[in-house]
Amino acid sequence: MVEVPVKTKVALSTASVYPESTATAFEIASRLGYDGVEVMVWTDPVSQDVEALRRLSDYHRVPILAVHAPCLLITQRVWSTDPWTKLQRARAAAERLGADTVVVHPPFRWQRGYARDFVRGIWRMADETDVRFAVENMYPWRYRDREMLAYAPDWDVTRDDYRHFTVDLSHTATSRSAALDMVARMGDRLAHVHMGDGNGSAKDEHLVPGRGTQPCGPVLRALAARGFGGHVVIEVNTRRAMSSAEREEDLAEALAFTRLHLAAPEQPVPARR
Repeated sequence: MVEVPVKTKVALSTASVYPESTATAFEIASRLGYDGVEVMVWTDPVSQDVEALRRLSDYHRVPILAVHAPCLLITQRVWSTDPWTKLQRARAAAERLGADTVVVHPPFRWQRGYARDFVRGIWRMADETDVRFAVENMYPWRYRDREMLAYAPDWDVTRDDYRHFTVDLSHTATSRSAALDMVARMGDRLAHVHMGDGNGSAKDEHLVPGRGTQPCGPVLRALAARGFGGHVVIEVNTRRAMSSAEREEDLAEALAFTRLHLAAPEQPVPARR
């Protein structure tokens, strides 16, 4: 029997079109030929409305592959102020929309009760569903020569025991981590990729892949070589685009870059156990 290679799907994060709307992200994803979208649940009411998202997905024939739970500072009151309720609603949305992944950040350090039970709680929730809770690597907050550890149990999620991980290459840039080493530490538990780039500044840049210093191409080629079965999501910052056409050009470039490197595998990154 001939083994059929795994085709990694490339999705567009709805955050990548900001300040345009969630609905615009579906339009662009369809027009450019993305395999799906990841919905960033944030202050846009459409991003919080499961039925509205279903209609957009059906109309544009673009599947929803992942739901990003509302974990940002700006979304502290979206879908409740209780972080566990947010995750329960994200899971329910993913199940209803046919998405297989919920992306979640580790807690902020001031969310003490949530942080204390986070690792155990994520395992409990993962045991109740087929949806994967993929916990995302973050970064220290920096200002000039000061560093603040804003996340708990840790911004480096590989230091804790989670069933599934998301690796974000803009975040590896901001944390000044070696992206290939982080991918290796995540091993077979790496379920989801946020593809962006950065130059190692204190700002979380989310550049179009190939425009920063991160090994975006080598990471993609290594994942392809090991038959990565998760999704790669383009999560870039296009706020500086001077027009909708320029924004779309950036997103087309990001898609082309990602597919090019996924199609040219090299030796896989060994999974560390």
